[in-house]
Amino acid sequence: MSGPARLADPLWARLGSHPLPGAPGDPARTVFAVWAPNARAVSVFGDFDGWDGDRHRLHRGPDGIWTTTVPGATVGMRYKYRITGADGVVRDKADPLARATECPPETASVIVGASSYRWHDDAWLARRVQTDLTTAPLSIYEVHLPSWRPGLGYRELAVALGDYLQALGFTHVQLLPITEHPYGGSWGYQVGSYFAPTTRLGTADDFRFFVDHLHTRGLGVLLDWVPAHFPKDDFALGSFDGTPLYEHADPLRREQPDWGTYAFNLGRAEIREFLIASALYWCSQFHLDGLRVDAVAAMLYLDYSRGPGQWQPNARGTHENDEAVDFLRELNDAVHREIPGAVTIAEESSAWPGVTASTADGGLGFDFKWNLGWMNDVLDFVSLPHHRRGCAQAQLVFPLTYAGAEHFVLPLSHDEVVHGKGTLWSRQPEGSDRAAGVRALLAYQWAHPGKQLLFMGQEFGQITEWSDTDGPDWALLEQSEHAGIARVVTDLNRLHRCFPALHGLDGRARGFDWLDALDTTNTVVGFLRLSADPDEPGGTLACVFNFSQRDLHDYRLGLPGPVRNWTEVLNTGAADYGGTGVGNLGAVRTEPIGSHGRSHSARLTLPAESTVFFTPQHGPPQH
Repeated sequence: MSGPARLADPLWARLGSHPLPGAPGDPARTVFAVWAPNARAVSVFGDFDGWDGDRHRLHRGPDGIWTTTVPGATVGMRYKYRITGADGVVRDKADPLARATECPPETASVIVGASSYRWHDDAWLARRVQTDLTTAPLSIYEVHLPSWRPGLGYRELAVALGDYLQALGFTHVQLLPITEHPYGGSWGYQVGSYFAPTTRLGTADDFRFFVDHLHTRGLGVLLDWVPAHFPKDDFALGSFDGTPLYEHADPLRREQPDWGTYAFNLGRAEIREFLIASALYWCSQFHLDGLRVDAVAAMLYLDYSRGPGQWQPNARGTHENDEAVDFLRELNDAVHREIPGAVTIAEESSAWPGVTASTADGGLGFDFKWNLGWMNDVLDFVSLPHHRRGCAQAQLVFPLTYAGAEHFVLPLSHDEVVHGKGTLWSRQPEGSDRAAGVRALLAYQWAHPGKQLLFMGQEFGQITEWSDTDGPDWALLEQSEHAGIARVVTDLNRLHRCFPALHGLDGRARGFDWLDALDTTNTVVGFLRLSADPDEPGGTLACVFNFSQRDLHDYRLGLPGPVRNWTEVLNTGAADYGGTGVGNLGAVRTEPIGSHGRSHSARLTLPAESTVFFTPQHGPPQH
């Protein structure tokens, strides 16, 4: 391994197993290559030799890469490397560059040939290059594929998920990691093979069909990708050649204590090349539209989840991990350079500055950052009893004060519906109309500056916590209050696509204006979303939220003049959604009566626990 990954000479073409056709009269054969610079000896064994670990020895090159060619080793055969480490211990290891594996819990690598899949997404890829997702509609449905419809494979899931997401109006799906992983209960976050899609759901070409089919349906595909840590399983990357090769040699930096895993040695050029090659492999070979990079904060800080005496500062005496910063910048530059139109998204939970600033400007170079502060604040707020919400209203609106600091994704993710946290439904306070509360919360998410991410099942108000074996409770959609939540999500996605106010200036100061931020007496919040041309159709949207348990009639709210009608384009309390039907009879009219610092205002009806959107009618001012 020697330098940054490039598509012209990718690491996956140099290492791993590569079958070759046999000459006339000679058997087919496979070339094996593995990086193990400190090993004393390496052999490859598998189905082709009766699993004899001594027959096919590899030869060491000056760059620490061991190679050999094995006649009779053909596509579909399983194999492993037997490595005598620098410590004298013999270990049987899976191929770090394997492009296919056995189905877990088995751990052997599998020889695969070049893909023969024919893609049909040229039009999608061409549009992707021309689209700036920071100013375009982007609403993401987060999925754990094995449990979305248990029993379906990649090809069946492509059709079923494509139908479902197209009906709901999402623009993208984000997959929890499908990089092969030994333990299904890790949900893919403890990766065993960084170049192989999990065989639990089918082959690599089956996964290509999945991505291709969704692209032809107008849906983007993002993948959760995990460079922060890897599991300690004996067959995997740990102590690969009898030394800390992939993991850090420093005991204080070798492990991620939260997960009981190893941390990659990001200061080593070969490890950065390995990880960046993995990112480029997924985006290039599977046409993915981007990567959500997991646990970025765990990489950025030397003291992440470590107490006194468990970490050492950098050369400046501070806690930033400079090696990780360099890696993340290199990663983002490589993806953006080599994969036109692909995006990178950081799960970054701290206040690190410039996560989505360009590397040229000193940032990390991501396109988006998960706004975990927003997530915590809004979920804390909606979980409160209604009589306490007024006191906490400042916490609810605080994220609006920094909405332009980064390009944000607003996540209501899998992490928030497991481990005793409940669901969006069960978080609603006792005695409340839970369906109404979920509808209002989701409308708040879609109205708030930033892009939306919603985990599967929450789009219809899943009651029980997510199970990675059982999946969503689809029978709930037969109940009117849950079907109504799904209809709200569908209409929110429609408005998100059709109203430039909801995406055109996302995260920019002139795309947002307050209406009524802190009416703590009535627990009302109001703000405007604006496009670059507020007077264009869909260029202005007034978003008003009543988080109390009572209907508010004749609620006077300041709105931009002149005198005109404002159409009610969404009311989460509407009967069609399972609400009470209280509303504004389709429109309200502004009057030259000052309120909330504006010269004009209107009298609104705000149903209990609801969100109402208004947009001005166009044409000459009305008198």
